[in-house]
Amino acid sequence: MNDIIIDPSSELTGTIKAPPSKAYTHRSLIAAALSDGRSKIFGALTSDDSEATLGAVQSYGAVVERNEDVWTVTGQSIPVAPEDVVQCGESGATIRFMTPVAALARGISVLTGKPQLRTRPIGPLLQAMRELGVTCYTARGDGFPPVIVFGGNIDGGEASLRGDISSQFVSGLLFAAPRAQNDVMIRLTSPLESRHYVDMTIDVLNRHGVKVEKDTDSQEYHIWKGQVYKPADLTIPGDYSSAAFILAGAAITGSKIKVGNLERRSLQGDRAIVEILSKMGAKIKISEDMVEVQGEQLSGLELDADQIPDLVPVLAVLGCYAKGKTIIHKASRLRIKESDRLSSLMSELGKMGTSIQVVDDTLIVNGQLPLRGAIVDPHGDHRIAMACSIAALKAKGSTTVKDAQCITKSYPTFYKDLESIGVKIHGR
Repeated sequence: MNDIIIDPSSELTGTIKAPPSKAYTHRSLIAAALSDGRSKIFGALTSDDSEATLGAVQSYGAVVERNEDVWTVTGQSIPVAPEDVVQCGESGATIRFMTPVAALARGISVLTGKPQLRTRPIGPLLQAMRELGVTCYTARGDGFPPVIVFGGNIDGGEASLRGDISSQFVSGLLFAAPRAQNDVMIRLTSPLESRHYVDMTIDVLNRHGVKVEKDTDSQEYHIWKGQVYKPADLTIPGDYSSAAFILAGAAITGSKIKVGNLERRSLQGDRAIVEILSKMGAKIKISEDMVEVQGEQLSGLELDADQIPDLVPVLAVLGCYAKGKTIIHKASRLRIKESDRLSSLMSELGKMGTSIQVVDDTLIVNGQLPLRGAIVDPHGDHRIAMACSIAALKAKGSTTVKDAQCITKSYPTFYKDLESIGVKIHGR
């Protein structure tokens, strides 16, 4: 798949099974790799990012057998230092989770990734690791990958960390902290954004027998020394972040679509898409593992993105077709994702005729301007590619999405799923 062409769609229908959660797949692989013995992961996501984490845990000695939708992971509590550089692809989660884990392996680790990944910050995580007694650096001394870690020991103690850059820093420390020589206290110096992802990390740790004490008021995490990961079998839930695009497609085209494999009580913060669609005017029906959306005339709304940054691209598309303005505050972290998503949304949706402004950390979408087909460039960003594809469903004329293969980072079956509900797609 290189470029794809999407025709407008007047009415969609059918049922989609949400793809497995990328976030849970990352976390389950790492926890299983740190457990002495065999763990089974059912229904893991196969994507570019999850393959990066799979390769990383194998580099540190885990053995992974893949049999259809069951991955059997034989792990070990003390990772083995890799023989080569650890390649993390374009996965921020992989390098941010595995860098603290590298401190447990006796020897020197070098972790790097593709050019896009090397523009994403990791300096604050390394500073926190140094406070816990780990010797680690960025190769160029600029706070960005590649990363060099001198492993074999984590002293423990207290580490301070900002909570408004990436929740992945906190999760990475939580993975390694149970094996420190002393108790670990992680203290956040600013409010934690995307906190649901840290809750998901703690959920996976708990299932593997590791306990974390969380004090929400003081923003502290206490992890006791000497804890041992125990093998566990986990089933990966469906991904609300990915399903949001299909649900939005139904909403803007006035269609009725069902998306299954979505746990009603999921810890995923992006389950907020269901409530947001309802507030914008779509009709929603929810069961224990299914969400049904019936599209209606949408109205703009005002909300904060600090806990749901991955929903911003699809929210921008919903705003294009809603009455009035859609105003999204606290969106500055989108500038340090796979692309500068604020600029990407302005540029690419702008080609289609929408009006988007960015004022400080706020994204403002002026709704109900007629969108037209265009040639859009997602800048190598999977969520921008999917957002533009959904915007194309109600545009006048066909839309070409260049380099559409970037969707394999998180949702490899996205275009097949769109075709299954009636979207006309041409590849070239």
